Amino acid sequence: MAETIDWPAPRTPRRRGRLLLLAVLAILLVGGGATLSYYVDALWFDSLGFSDVFWTTLNLRAAVFLGFAVVTFLILYGSFLALKPARLGELAGLPILINGQPIRLPVEPVIRLVALGASLVIAAATGAGMVAEWPVLALYWYGRAETVRAASSIADPIFGRPLPFYLLTLPAWQLVSGWLMTLAVVVGAAAVFFVVITGGARLVGGRRDTSTAAWRGLSIAFAFVLAMLAVRVYLGRFDRLLEDHTIFAGVTYTDAHITLTGLLVVSGALALGALIALVNAVSAPRARWLILAAAPAAACYAIVAILGWYVTSFIVKPNELVRETPFIAHNIEMTRQAYGLSRIEQRPFPAESGLEALDAPHNQATLQNIRLWDWRALQDTLRQIQEIRTYYDFPDIDIDRYEVNGSVRQMMLAARELNVDKLPESSRNWINEKLIYTHGYGVTMNPVNGFTPEGLPALILSNMPAQSTIPSIKVTRPELYFGELTNTDVYVKTGQKEFNYPQGETNSLTSYEGTGGIELGGFFRRLIIALDRGDLGKLPFSDDITAGSRLLMRRNIRERVETLAPFLVFDSDPYIIVGDDGRLSWMMDGFTTSESYPYARHFRMGREQINYMRNSVKVIIDAYDGTTTFYVVDNEDPIIVAYRGLFPSLFRDASAMTPEMRKHMRYPELLLKLQAAVYGLYHMTDPGAFYNREDLWSVASEVGLTAQREQAAQTMEPNFVLMTLPGEQGIEFIEILPFTPANRNNLIGWIAGRSDGMHYGGAVVYNFPKTKLVDGPLQVEARIDQNAQLSGQLSLWNQQGSHVRRGSLIVIPVGRALLYAEPIYLQAERSPMPELRLVVLALQDRLAYGPTFEVAMNALFGNGQSTLATAPPAPSAPSAAAAPAAPAAASASSTAAAPSGPDVNALIAAAARDLADYQRLTAEGKLGEAGQKLEALKQKLDALTRFTRLVRLLNTKRALQT
Repeated sequence: MAETIDWPAPRTPRRRGRLLLLAVLAILLVGGGATLSYYVDALWFDSLGFSDVFWTTLNLRAAVFLGFAVVTFLILYGSFLALKPARLGELAGLPILINGQPIRLPVEPVIRLVALGASLVIAAATGAGMVAEWPVLALYWYGRAETVRAASSIADPIFGRPLPFYLLTLPAWQLVSGWLMTLAVVVGAAAVFFVVITGGARLVGGRRDTSTAAWRGLSIAFAFVLAMLAVRVYLGRFDRLLEDHTIFAGVTYTDAHITLTGLLVVSGALALGALIALVNAVSAPRARWLILAAAPAAACYAIVAILGWYVTSFIVKPNELVRETPFIAHNIEMTRQAYGLSRIEQRPFPAESGLEALDAPHNQATLQNIRLWDWRALQDTLRQIQEIRTYYDFPDIDIDRYEVNGSVRQMMLAARELNVDKLPESSRNWINEKLIYTHGYGVTMNPVNGFTPEGLPALILSNMPAQSTIPSIKVTRPELYFGELTNTDVYVKTGQKEFNYPQGETNSLTSYEGTGGIELGGFFRRLIIALDRGDLGKLPFSDDITAGSRLLMRRNIRERVETLAPFLVFDSDPYIIVGDDGRLSWMMDGFTTSESYPYARHFRMGREQINYMRNSVKVIIDAYDGTTTFYVVDNEDPIIVAYRGLFPSLFRDASAMTPEMRKHMRYPELLLKLQAAVYGLYHMTDPGAFYNREDLWSVASEVGLTAQREQAAQTMEPNFVLMTLPGEQGIEFIEILPFTPANRNNLIGWIAGRSDGMHYGGAVVYNFPKTKLVDGPLQVEARIDQNAQLSGQLSLWNQQGSHVRRGSLIVIPVGRALLYAEPIYLQAERSPMPELRLVVLALQDRLAYGPTFEVAMNALFGNGQSTLATAPPAPSAPSAAAAPAAPAAASASSTAAAPSGPDVNALIAAAARDLADYQRLTAEGKLGEAGQKLEALKQKLDALTRFTRLVRLLNTKRALQT
């Protein structure tokens, strides 16, 4: 029989050397890549001027990892050493066979090795997991500053704790207590294990012999568990303010009168139990004392549960509204504060019928800026007429306002970005993707209601090279190195000229002239960057790369800001800005959020449940050199005040933003959507109405296109409009959403987020009378479908390879009435290039349409006369050739009549009749008569087409004067 080998073998210097070498190789393997990434990240942060942000974050992460890992290891392995019974080593080793060789495994060395390995693994995993929580711990540390406490005077109505306690302190306490609770359970399990393997109690000489050391260790571990439970139960009292219930959120009547006090008693009983367990450890340890230690807390918890059930069932339920009224009021007040609803002003709006209520003469600015371009239709059109090459793309359409000839006009902009994924397969190589095709080029800009005679957008900025029809709006630096589609690294200032834009038979080339990015420097830095960025086979050996070449990385603006400020939430809709100096910049909204606002209901935002949100930050990113600047616009937010203390160089005050950028700030889309969802329930401030859900609202729905290009009802998205709010003076850039009663289609209210000047960040809700029925978007859509003449025209256009596309319905208060406006486009099935064909306008009691906004307005008023005032002629008409094509008169001394021509509505009705007759006669086999009807139909369509082009031509000429 083979000789039994003892394990582990005696240590020798050679064996120690091998172990050390393996340890070094493992560290290099695991940490080498991370070290390279940290080095490149340090260079990147330094290139942006945020080196201190990188080092502060790195030091915090390292401190959190080391702190939690070391303490976890010391507690776990220290507990093993303290709990390990002294006679564990006396247990005989058990031989096992490995490849036929008996090996003796002594119990103590094996358990020691397992304990050491498990402690190291758990400690490392704990440290790594806690690294992701560094913002929670940093907020706790910096949240103690006086500036943070002064940022908010709000306190919860139950405990009287200030708001920073819940937003900054409580999450850290919960994190640390949860960690310690987990360690306590692990230590307790280890103590039970040692009691079991040492035979905890056995008969010796006819009497029961207890392993004193093992039971002493179990008593200490049990005391640890009870103490941590006491802390968790105590903190659980504050969690009661964060719980969501069916009707409301926060502390209930039962909580206030029974549970909060009961949990305090249970926490005290657990602390007493921990003390009993410790006394048991230092005296003669007995199992019954451990049972006695847990008994008081168990009894208290049972009593609290029974009393809570009794109060809920026999005191609260029979009179729930009466009992819960003060607590519902707390929930309403705190939820409105948490989401900024307390800042929303409420105003009544009569929503009257009739043309007089529209008061068109006194609302010219609003009517001249009605948005007729749906952003989806415009995007499809621009992709046909302005992408120029297949590798360009317009990922989004942005809406902003610009000054044109002394008047503010609402514009739609689209950045022409380069998508390397669309390069021809033959051009997909490292040099092209990294050195040559490095950037997009320019933007398009058109008025929201500007059209050419053919129904295409009247572009102010367009083409390559960049062209402008208005001298005051120009692009001097059109290259887009940073954007929404710039997802790859590029190298600039190389030996290769960069592709700028196509130019006839050749291409325009350029070289980067900015200072953005990381300078590659010498061979060593270049090698490290190549290893980190996956360019090892190309970058170090390329003759085009020099010491002065630069790496532009993290060019996607969302990735860029999330790397710099991972603790903020960013709006998914950044927008491009054309500066007064012609440079292009991006603006993004940053938010602070929390799930710990006391007494506030949680709502879903993406994948997270939150109950607090503030738009505290605006970020501006230069599209050419990537310069990124964070501006704090809400100094009453405790979270952002704490982060400013942590990263003083990262954030600037809003007053440091240039005036030209401030005038492009807008109400955040993400914030308005969330506020609208919350407002639907929490506009009810009366607890009785809230309890009964008497006036529940929801965001209105409209007819839209699904992913399968089919029309279906869907929730409306926020729309930006330029208008004069009812009761206000002057035009404003606002973001709007209409409300309907829950499960109804009629309108009940309308919210407007304000963006300009002193009104920035404010919001107004217009409440409609509950005594009258105000049409909602779906009801107006139904009126459009039920209009015989219009329905016939749409059916006609949907024939022979064409497709009717309906734009987003805009609902705007004008005067004392609601004006509904919907553009209708026509596009070919094989070529998605929508062209405007009709504008539909509606009031509560009438509906009209026409090929242009002015014709539709004339039809709405039914008098053939324009209701829009005349704008004074511009000093330089040619420069405004593509200004917003709002209908205007030809001269200041007369009102513009619609151009003379056929009766449009009569022509459409006649064409619809001809179509119906054609279809009927064809079905009856009367092909001769059907051919005559078809010829008559073509003549009417030709007349309509000529008339439409004439109207658009006149409107374009009139737009020169605006």
